Amino acid sequence: QVQLEESGGGAVQAGGSLRLSCAASARTFNLFHMAWFRQAPGKGREFVAAISTSTYYADSVKGRFTISRDNAKNTVYLQMNSLRPEDTAVYYCAATPGWKSVRPNPDSYDYWGQGTQVTVSS
Repeated sequence: QVQLEESGGGAVQAGGSLRLSCAASARTFNLFHMAWFRQAPGKGREFVAAISTSTYYADSVKGRFTISRDNAKNTVYLQMNSLRPEDTAVYYCAATPGWKSVRPNPDSYDYWGQGTQVTVSS
């Protein structure tokens, strides 16, 4: 079992920045693919970014968001710059074993955090 806990959400104005963190309980954290998804009101869960030995981004955040991980701290980060009102959503951290392929589908991830709210005002 892997427990994930997000932090760092909040309210910012458009153009601002936030850094989300996700702390994982797994002793073999380095063996997991990690990802961030988001869900806006009335919409499905949307892929944002993933990290394994490479990084992957949704087109909508490419160039503005950066995913990174610190295996010594069992933590994955999402640095979000140049935020836009359309980035407003609940952001979720997700994990899946490293033997699986990295996919942008929520169904591909086995473990989820509770989510953290990000609100961007215009």
